[in-house]
Amino acid sequence: MPDSANSDSRGVILIIVTIGTFLNPFTGSSINLALPLIGEEFAIDAVMLSWIPAAYLLSTAIFLLPAGMLGDIIGRARVFSTGTLVYTFASLLAFFAPSASLLLACRFLQGIGGAMLYSTAIAIIAELYSPGERGRAVGINVMAVYGGMTLGPFIGGILTQLFGWRSIFFITVLLGCIVLLYVRRFPAILNEKRRETFDYQGAILSAVALVLFFIGISLIPAAAAAALIIAAGVTFLILYYIETRKSSPLFPIVLLSSNRTFSFSNLAALINYSATFAVTFLMSLYLQVVRGMSPAAAGSILLIQPFIQMVIAPVAGRLSDRTDASKLAFIGLLTSSMGLLGLSFIVEDTPLSWVVLFLVLLGCGLGLFSTPNTTVIMGSVDRHNYGVASSLLATMRNTGMMVSMGIVMIFFSLMLGSTSINPEMSQGFLASMQLILLVFFVLTLLGAVISLDKKSRLPG
Repeated sequence: MPDSANSDSRGVILIIVTIGTFLNPFTGSSINLALPLIGEEFAIDAVMLSWIPAAYLLSTAIFLLPAGMLGDIIGRARVFSTGTLVYTFASLLAFFAPSASLLLACRFLQGIGGAMLYSTAIAIIAELYSPGERGRAVGINVMAVYGGMTLGPFIGGILTQLFGWRSIFFITVLLGCIVLLYVRRFPAILNEKRRETFDYQGAILSAVALVLFFIGISLIPAAAAAALIIAAGVTFLILYYIETRKSSPLFPIVLLSSNRTFSFSNLAALINYSATFAVTFLMSLYLQVVRGMSPAAAGSILLIQPFIQMVIAPVAGRLSDRTDASKLAFIGLLTSSMGLLGLSFIVEDTPLSWVVLFLVLLGCGLGLFSTPNTTVIMGSVDRHNYGVASSLLATMRNTGMMVSMGIVMIFFSLMLGSTSINPEMSQGFLASMQLILLVFFVLTLLGAVISLDKKSRLPG
């Protein structure tokens, strides 16, 4: 294939993969704006309401690494295509969901499709672009994630206000169909087999551990919570013991223990998403419940943070091709921490200009962190491990998001109990939100230290 044709083909594939990547954050951030109305329609409490985004995150975290391994066995393009189909079908079912429990089931199914998309997207890009231009391509893909986060609150708020929350899933179905029309054009190189066996033990044990852990968190302060969390820890230890003795494990234990940059970059990603993901969820409730704003107005405020991320991400990608990407990631985490600290002090009558300023700081920090950190991770492994690296990074991201919502559930359970979130409960919600954001601030500082010191302090 001529170089120009090859370049054109890569560009089309990058666009299709980027649209597929866009689906997840768009739906997730849109749903955040619809949560008050969903809670009102189905008459569910604060903890149950938290499960609507959490069910998706749990499912994605469970299936990311298995989906990445499956991509190495049957082909990454095939897994990406199947993931798009599952995600689109689950969105269609969610559009018709008659109850909260069935909506949660649809969100869980969406998570399976999302795992198949996320676990292969970066690997496909890394396969097509050489190190000297990979940062730009990754930056475009990350920009799509932030683009979904940017458009999600704004469009989701308008759709919810004008047509109801179900219309969000209708838009997702349309986008999924667009991707499905083009995925068959992916070249055969993206379906090369890179391994022969699937690690069923690792997949099952990791799923059990994650389910036990997250359900345990959601049940705090009930007595059963501690037992479930301990059981999750024991399961993780069993998983580690088994995986270290396999030649082709689900979890790349050897890679994590021998590659310092790879290990701590993934840990920094885990901490970053643990400290930032639930901010949109909290701010959506703050603006609508505490400040009394409409979904459309709240969405207009919430688009600011991801819009800044979307603008910064490709710039950070280009910079990461030319300078020390680790330092960029460190600066990004510090900037995020300042935004989180500011948000932790907002009250009912805080000027919206201050809220916007803190969201801008958070957006700048996330934009500066994500692309350079992803570039560092993919550049720290050889071509044979692109699939493993991509799926593990996606696992860290979604596990971090799951932990972020888990922290929210803990504080909601302790401070709000089984009450619903409404204007009468605004002061209790505000107090819990402030404490959650302070915890996120501390986590981000920890992530900054790890990001800065990863080259010299990693084990191995």
